[in-house]
Amino acid sequence: MERRRLPNIDGVAAALVDRDGLVVGWTAAAEQLLALDAAQVTGRPARELLADDGGEHLLGRRSGEVRLRTGSGVPLEVAYQVLPLTGEGDGVRALVLATPADMVARRRQDEAFTRELFLQDQLGLAVFDSDLRLLRTNSHLLPYTGLPDGLAGSKLHDYLQPDDADAVEAILRHVVTTGEPVVRTALRIRPLDDPRGGAVMEIQAFRLQALDGAVIGVTALFGDVTELHRYRRRADVLHRATAAVGGSLSVAGNAEDLAGVLVPGLGDRVEVDIAEAVFSGDDPQPDTDGRLAVRRTATAGPPRADDRPLGPLGREVLGASAGSTEDPPSMSAPLKARSGPLGRVTVRRDPAEGPYRHEDLDLLREIAARASLALDNARRYTREHRAAVGLQRSLLPPAETAVPAATTASIYRPTDTATGVGGDWFDVIPLSSARVALVAGDVVGHGLQASATMGRLRTAVRTLADLDLEPDELLVHLDDLVSQLVVEGSEEERERGVADPSGATCVYAVYDPVTGICQTASAGHPPPALVHPDGRVEYLAVNPGPPLGIGGLPFEAAECAPRAGSVLALYTDGLIGGGGDVDEGMAQLAAQLGEVDLRGDLAAAGRAIVAEMSTAAQSDDVTLLLARLHHVLPEDTAAWTIEADPAAVAGVRESASRTLEQWGLGELVFTTELVLSELVTNAIRYAGGPVVVRLIRSSVLTCEVSDPSATQPRMRRARLTDEGGRGLYLVAQLTERWGSRYTRTGKTIWAEQLLEPPSLSW
Repeated sequence: MERRRLPNIDGVAAALVDRDGLVVGWTAAAEQLLALDAAQVTGRPARELLADDGGEHLLGRRSGEVRLRTGSGVPLEVAYQVLPLTGEGDGVRALVLATPADMVARRRQDEAFTRELFLQDQLGLAVFDSDLRLLRTNSHLLPYTGLPDGLAGSKLHDYLQPDDADAVEAILRHVVTTGEPVVRTALRIRPLDDPRGGAVMEIQAFRLQALDGAVIGVTALFGDVTELHRYRRRADVLHRATAAVGGSLSVAGNAEDLAGVLVPGLGDRVEVDIAEAVFSGDDPQPDTDGRLAVRRTATAGPPRADDRPLGPLGREVLGASAGSTEDPPSMSAPLKARSGPLGRVTVRRDPAEGPYRHEDLDLLREIAARASLALDNARRYTREHRAAVGLQRSLLPPAETAVPAATTASIYRPTDTATGVGGDWFDVIPLSSARVALVAGDVVGHGLQASATMGRLRTAVRTLADLDLEPDELLVHLDDLVSQLVVEGSEEERERGVADPSGATCVYAVYDPVTGICQTASAGHPPPALVHPDGRVEYLAVNPGPPLGIGGLPFEAAECAPRAGSVLALYTDGLIGGGGDVDEGMAQLAAQLGEVDLRGDLAAAGRAIVAEMSTAAQSDDVTLLLARLHHVLPEDTAAWTIEADPAAVAGVRESASRTLEQWGLGELVFTTELVLSELVTNAIRYAGGPVVVRLIRSSVLTCEVSDPSATQPRMRRARLTDEGGRGLYLVAQLTERWGSRYTRTGKTIWAEQLLEPPSLSW
């Protein structure tokens, strides 16, 4: 019998069987599957291939499964199919096809998977050819993308917005070219007929290849993750808002942080309107109609044509609005806290994003509620900070003063940190005989307690200065006072954070414009700087003692003789770097003092110095006191020395009268003669000689009588029967003020008269 070799069919073994049940044809796949070549099988009965007796009726059934013998001796389970053949010729009856049973099972699973994949309703499925033309989609792709029926042969540009189609095709083309699958890439997909709609689709794609490796296309799975995307976006915005808003104690800073978080999280354009009262720390109070004066405080995003400019907006009705479908979509939420309404926040977005949903409004309200707490904290801080700064400024002298000895200008800049203002202070104290005391001090700590402690120390300095003490002696008394304050301070006060005055420092300088001598002493304070008329800058050679309250160590006074027009600069350590490099800060201050023009406006020069020296991270108060020193000209003074002889009093009166006439102060001759007669007579009677009499013409007329006695005079009211005791009382009535001070050789009694005495009506 002639053997027939049948053509090979991939994965399928085939045999021809004649009418007598003999195998007359055998394929190469059959040889490989059963390990039997055609010579071993052809011409023999087909039933001999059966491993079981139950396979005798093989040709009687069209399909089924059976076990076959193999050349290796191991039976093989196959699925078969019998195809009857008809026709004339060699009498072949049937074509028998066989495939391993496990392979058939897998193919059935593949078919079921493919069929069900195109029928499932959770994912959109699309098959593209290598040119990215649609070949097949499941019906459930349409509800996700809004695409019409009949997609076969079309391209994505036929149905999607150009930008969206380009983005999807770029992904698919990358998969086709490289073979790298794409997993979970999210894109917004919008149909051509609805650019404002669409959905966020998560795309997964893999390449399709034939058995020979040829690329035949790409399959993409589309999942609608719009709601998940919105949820994640809202959660991210809320997280960033919680982290960003509230880190500042500035009302405007919190408003700017809020606007920055909401763009692009919730919109393309944000406006934050804050009530006017919030900026001053007050509680906002709506009027009877519920309207509130607001100011547009912060914006973010590109401006719109209908935007109102930054600044007061007048009175507005504030409330929450739901998402609007207007062009553009917008929504707003009120800013409310414990103190009541604070303002509102409004967001808008591009119409292509679609209208806002209620979930978006709920998110905006949540963020607004958290921002409101931060704004209210900033409002409360503003109020407390203003109160603290106001208290401190009320405890300080005027920023600019003019006395015969000096013209002064001061700059005080409180710290901007949350700890509040500190205990820095300065003072300009007019003294007797046209002299002036210049003071600068610093109390360690911040806040109201530091300001209160500073006020106590400043008052003490003024009280001690009224005694006309030497600078080093004054600091000794001030040190004793601070030591008592430290001892009196209770444990409860320390627990409450009351500023400890033992950390205070102070520098005290007394300048005499008649002699041109400046005496300076320091208690742990940086030395003053002296700027000479030629611009040369030097620091006074002051040996600083310990800070106030330490006790046990002396203070030393240093003297210098600055020329007229020199500028003395007193400052606190906040200007030279606080806890930083003090030497570097002092060198920088000296350079700044040498560069600015101190011959003109001292206040402007001080502002320029502070602006240049201060840093953005200012952690301590900054204080700068500039004093341009003047001299009293020799022709504005007159002095006489007399012995302890009562007869010399008349000569003093005559000399003083002539001097006053020369100065054009004839109207003061009478009162001056009475004052000098009383003071000189008392000095001769109780102190002896020599007695020095001096007249000084400045902003007032000063009469001085100096004697070698250290006994202070006391004014008392004489009784009607007393013959004396009315001298000092008369002096007090005739002069503006009077007093006495100790000197190194005794004491000096002085009295001041206004150059233009008030008119007397009798």
